[in-house]
Amino acid sequence: MSYIKRELERKFLHMSSAFKAVMVVGARQVGKSTMLKHLAKDQDRTYVTMDDPQLRSFAQTDPKLFLQTYKPPILIDEVQKAPELFEEIKIICDDTDERGLFWLTGSQSKKLVKKAGDSLAGRLCILKLFSLSTRERLGIEDADELEFSLPSILDRNKKYPENNIINVFESIWRGGLPDVQDKDEEQLREYFNSYIETYLMRDAVDDYGIIDTEGFRKFLRACAAFTGQLLNYNDLAASAGIAGVTAKEWVKVLQSMGIIFLLEPYASNELKRLVKTPKLYFCDTGFCAYLSSWTNRDVLMNGAASGHYYENYVIGELLRHYSYGKNKVNLNYYRDNKMREIDLVIEEDGVLHPVEIKKSSSPDKSSIKSFSVLKESERPVGTGAVFCMSDKVLPIDENNLIIPSNII
Repeated sequence: MSYIKRELERKFLHMSSAFKAVMVVGARQVGKSTMLKHLAKDQDRTYVTMDDPQLRSFAQTDPKLFLQTYKPPILIDEVQKAPELFEEIKIICDDTDERGLFWLTGSQSKKLVKKAGDSLAGRLCILKLFSLSTRERLGIEDADELEFSLPSILDRNKKYPENNIINVFESIWRGGLPDVQDKDEEQLREYFNSYIETYLMRDAVDDYGIIDTEGFRKFLRACAAFTGQLLNYNDLAASAGIAGVTAKEWVKVLQSMGIIFLLEPYASNELKRLVKTPKLYFCDTGFCAYLSSWTNRDVLMNGAASGHYYENYVIGELLRHYSYGKNKVNLNYYRDNKMREIDLVIEEDGVLHPVEIKKSSSPDKSSIKSFSVLKESERPVGTGAVFCMSDKVLPIDENNLIIPSNII
């Protein structure tokens, strides 16, 4: 399969011009190494991988000699396997003003990020790569930030193909791992089965010391069954047949692996009685669908969980967009003890944008009935949106828009 241009490339190169070292983290097989090797192909940059047992042993036992042998500028793949390199990288960085000396890839591990951050504070920029977005799969290069104004959204809509539920659920069911894009149903099932055994279970044992591998497999599937829902450790523990304290620990492990992410509730001093429990989502909806045994796109699209998967998909696309973009935003959801809920609250430049997510192609004004609760907050409230399966951008009222979900 030919190389798929990644949206993180712009940000990575921009940070490489400003930092002496840049590290890309993310889940297994999302394309970290592929992206950096592609960016390095026209450079005189050494490439080494710590997957090579001889190179890894060399780096671990004599990091100074290793970096004298393999001089920067250098791309070091799977650097978490030789953390002994960080101190030597720090020394080299401090001896020069040159930028972009070290390009690093690593698994998304809190331990790795902390070790690298402690050793290379002020010298290292850490960026996260997710599996492919729909934009990347379609080859749409859209560097524009998502602005919640009618003229901007209308202009953005012109660059994208028509919203189509078959295509959307094909993206949801297949997911964004680069290696599954050209696989048929049988091949895809075997790929994910191998993904669990080859990568996740090995990492669970080697990196996190998990002994109960069968319980961990059940826990993975339990998390998939609860995607898009409030995180309930007792329910997850009961589904996997494990203790509640173990469920809490394993949620942290799956976050650290880049398999799931938690959407935290919106917090405000003015808004009392807010729910404090996060919601659970999968970073890759295709892997989630496999774990829940949705055997094809149509079964998932017509199944009882389709709304949860659609919500996971839309929030995942927004997460990718903002992670790779220039602007810093906060993503949260809103829910209070009166059961008023907003699927997503995007806080950008101090302004709150409420977002509802509906699989419907023609949502009505009831979709935005909870948006008004944000007026009780100390933050100004901007344009709201209902992301849905509509094929047109439409005003729902003077302050809120219906937006086709495919233009994120």
